[in-house]
Amino acid sequence: MNKKIIISIVVLFIVLISDGLFIFADEKIEQPILQWLKLGPVESPLPIFHDVKNINGKTFDLAKMLAFEPIETEDLQPREAAELKWNRDLKLSWEKNLADSAAIIFLSEPNNATPQFCYLATYLSVTRWTKATLLVSSPHLFEIFVNGEKQTSKTSSEKPDAENKTNSSGEKTVSLKLETGSHLLLIKSLFDPQNNVPWQISAKIILDSLFAIDNLQLSDQPKKRMNLSLLLDPPMISSATISPDGELMGLALRQPLSNSDKSESWIEVRRTRDHKLVRTIRGAQKISSINWAPVGHKFSFTSLSEENNGKTIWLTDIDAGTTVPLLKNIQELGAHVWAPDESFIIYSVTEKPEKSPTHLKRLEGMPDRQPGWRNRSFLYLLRLPEKTRTRLTAGQLSTSLRDISPDGKRLLFSRNMIDYSQRPYSKTQFYLLDLQTMQVDSLFTRQWINNVQWSPDGESLLIQAGPSAFDRIGKNIPDDMIPNDYDQQLYIYHLKSGKVDPVTRDFNPSVNGAYWSKIDDLIYIQCSDRSYRHLYQFNVKTRKFSQIETNCEFIHSIDFAVQRSLAVYTGSGAAVPPKLFVLDLKKGKPAELGHPAEPDYDGVEFGKVKRWTFQNSRNQEIEGRIYFPPDFDETKKYPCIVYYYGGTTPVTRDFGGRYPKNLYAAHGYVVYVLQPSGAIGFGQQFSALHVNDWGKIVSDEIIDGVSQFLDAHQFVDRNRLGCIGASYGGFMTMLIQTKTDMFAAAIAHAGISMIPSYWGEGYWGYLYSAVATANSFPWNRRDIYVEQSPLFHADKISTPLLLLHGSADTNVPPGESIQLFTALKLLGKTVELIEVKDQNHTIMTHSYRKKWTKTILAWFDKWLKDQPQWWDDLYPTEN
Repeated sequence: MNKKIIISIVVLFIVLISDGLFIFADEKIEQPILQWLKLGPVESPLPIFHDVKNINGKTFDLAKMLAFEPIETEDLQPREAAELKWNRDLKLSWEKNLADSAAIIFLSEPNNATPQFCYLATYLSVTRWTKATLLVSSPHLFEIFVNGEKQTSKTSSEKPDAENKTNSSGEKTVSLKLETGSHLLLIKSLFDPQNNVPWQISAKIILDSLFAIDNLQLSDQPKKRMNLSLLLDPPMISSATISPDGELMGLALRQPLSNSDKSESWIEVRRTRDHKLVRTIRGAQKISSINWAPVGHKFSFTSLSEENNGKTIWLTDIDAGTTVPLLKNIQELGAHVWAPDESFIIYSVTEKPEKSPTHLKRLEGMPDRQPGWRNRSFLYLLRLPEKTRTRLTAGQLSTSLRDISPDGKRLLFSRNMIDYSQRPYSKTQFYLLDLQTMQVDSLFTRQWINNVQWSPDGESLLIQAGPSAFDRIGKNIPDDMIPNDYDQQLYIYHLKSGKVDPVTRDFNPSVNGAYWSKIDDLIYIQCSDRSYRHLYQFNVKTRKFSQIETNCEFIHSIDFAVQRSLAVYTGSGAAVPPKLFVLDLKKGKPAELGHPAEPDYDGVEFGKVKRWTFQNSRNQEIEGRIYFPPDFDETKKYPCIVYYYGGTTPVTRDFGGRYPKNLYAAHGYVVYVLQPSGAIGFGQQFSALHVNDWGKIVSDEIIDGVSQFLDAHQFVDRNRLGCIGASYGGFMTMLIQTKTDMFAAAIAHAGISMIPSYWGEGYWGYLYSAVATANSFPWNRRDIYVEQSPLFHADKISTPLLLLHGSADTNVPPGESIQLFTALKLLGKTVELIEVKDQNHTIMTHSYRKKWTKTILAWFDKWLKDQPQWWDDLYPTEN
């Protein structure tokens, strides 16, 4: 007989006995739970009149007492010695308790006259998706919670058998599906004073298969790692603004509601010097961010009525302690801006066209396919404190407020119009409106302009635009190259002379936003700087750029005090959750103020993040980074996920996001992120490589970079390599699989399989192509539109491919995934298509996003870990 067969037979019948864990071949694994944290007991008498029947003819019994929640179980995070104040006189703490050899834990010897509550907690940690059964037994009542959600209740109380004089315990079982990570098991027990059986509980986990021998850990110590709840459920700051004098900051916050796809929004006003809470506005429907008035401690915000969708602008005076309406119940109300002297507000209102009586629609142009494109927005003036109003604009085209002059006498506004004669197929007219005379002066008409603001002295305009603006005066690349106009620049436009100064032409970072301070006459620039988002200042007189230290890798949003050299901002890092900061601009010193999600992230263990680069075929350094699992051991082999975008923007070093690298790493993957050529933030010559390339350079760089990465890191198993990208990155996933079989699994969300159909059918396809394929069309560049389209090379794909797409995607239509799915199915290839119902280009609905993220992880577990059970549970095969 073959020696290997003999050894296998012997091993099959080995009995493993360790720490009370008994395992026999082909049998269930039973793991008693021995380590617990205990809170209580605490007396909880029945309510008065409990023995009187209610309107349904029933009394208030112990079952109803058990269903009542004396504390919010979903908020509990049990830790040894952690305290919970039960009432003014009683403080409880979590204490370690160890079950006996029979896995029984005795809760107390209570006074038999009064019901009592007691809580037991332990943590179940698994290193892979696991299916198991929890069995809990007790003669008294109890409820079982897993991760804050109630699983089942036992409402019976088993008393001694009168004949045999033996004690019996009722049991409850719960089927568990545990995802990778730590899970809180909580048992709430209620003592029945009429039952003299000892108050005890026993619990055990029954595992479905032998693969879980080394997978499950039971502990009374929480082992927190990144998980979906941490990613999506904590409160987040939507915006942070600072009062004119810098003394107060306004935070607009949002948090998903438990077990709901809805969220709550509210406003907090805090002091900047110590973060102390000053005022909270909560309970109104859909509150907007804070808009500070120019004088004092006053701010405005809008709320939306769910009854009629009307919006109201409110004014809160912190010093006076009042909140009053300025404008009530306005339909289709837009944004509003304060005048510098607080004497008026400019606001916008949208008008909708009359509904057509026919079901036929003649399109006025390509944008007319977009819902709401025929809506028009116009400007209004609200005088304060009189509250009288004037309509300022009307006509065929919408008018957009760009800024109010520093003296408050003029408005800078714009109108946008279609122009199919040249890229980007639209142009913008800019006007100055004298509010005293109502005289309008045309300023200029240009393409490629995004944001405009006045200089503090009112003599110039600070303009954010692409390199092609103002006859390409901001371009700094060779004449034979077409600039990438997503690479945003800053210009100073002098109103008297019309002279344009291309401020950032030789500045490599790409501008995300700018603020021209009247205090120091410096321009503060928030910009994409390689994979970071940094803050720079530009001295107009010396023409020097200086980076300002912010203590974060990525600035999410920033706001500046008008009367003081202070700014408030939110920022994060590749392995650092979002935080709130205040910045002294004179001293260049940031101070951390905390964040509402800090308690959620307390104690979470993250793996390290390491920068790693390689040289491409043009001898350029290509940026990248590696996310390591929290318990990384370089002597082991790890599956690896490669993430990229490959389009015009870099994959920045912000925390979380829709493709959370920290979450992937917490599931045991090494994650390699690379930033191929063509992205902004690396200089115009680098970003211009995106134009008219459509994946030629990028796909080769990804394949080359991954090959070099594998050669340099022996801890990565090159046979368990996966890749994922979305939108343009989804296109890259599709295209790369036609060129290599190095990946064991691939995922494309909202990918583009046929460039010409995306160009013509996607709402913004031809507009994106105005930059990405400048002056190139399906009829004159077959090498791009056909040869670079993955659909035309579907027969070359051999990698198992998961296609994800929102069914209502208007950016990249679902057909882009459907047609590649059709091709691969007919070719007999391994492919799956998951459509997310009613979702657009990004998955926004809370519950949908959770399952969508689980789908991604389950697909990689199936192909990179040889663990198909999670995928099969999410998407069982129908017989």
